[in-house]
Amino acid sequence: MDNDLALVQAAQHGDKRAFAQLVEQYEQRVYNLARKMMRDEQDAEDVLQETFISVFRNLGNFHGDSNFSTWLYRIATNASLMKLRSRKPPPLSLDEPIESGDGANALPREIVDWGITPEEALLSGETRAQMDAAIATLPETLRAVFVLRDIEGLSVQETADVLDISVPNVKTRLHRARLLLRESLSIYFKEHAIAK
Repeated sequence: MDNDLALVQAAQHGDKRAFAQLVEQYEQRVYNLARKMMRDEQDAEDVLQETFISVFRNLGNFHGDSNFSTWLYRIATNASLMKLRSRKPPPLSLDEPIESGDGANALPREIVDWGITPEEALLSGETRAQMDAAIATLPETLRAVFVLRDIEGLSVQETADVLDISVPNVKTRLHRARLLLRESLSIYFKEHAIAK
């Protein structure tokens, strides 16, 4: 954290190497966040570029009130959400859970007991691809919380700071995201078990 602050301060005073070091230190994390949010490599690369252009332009506005990483994640998350919103909306499916508004109130319809699922199935490449696909189907507001908290490992408070929402709201959205993912994966495992 102190190293980040020293690099930021140096970059604010025109040290290009310090800025390059910040980019090098965080580019993979920002790309991974964008990749999970966008589910498209080209879009993730665009978000990565947009994020660091925005950071470069606004670095003078960073005063150290929060961690640099929190500020950076906020910029990357906003860039991802803006890019997602610019896409055409997907066709409406009658098989999807009923949502209200931003998807924050979406509720699952079917839960299957995962206790019968072999551990090897959870670790397979096919299952990992299914998990990525399930994450991509989450509404933006739930996906952002899930990716930041459960994939990127930010704390609940850091996630709240990045998304500029309350801690209880983070917890609620995370719970709903996990339920929807559980439903989606339960259906997959149920179909997988029947196929065997």
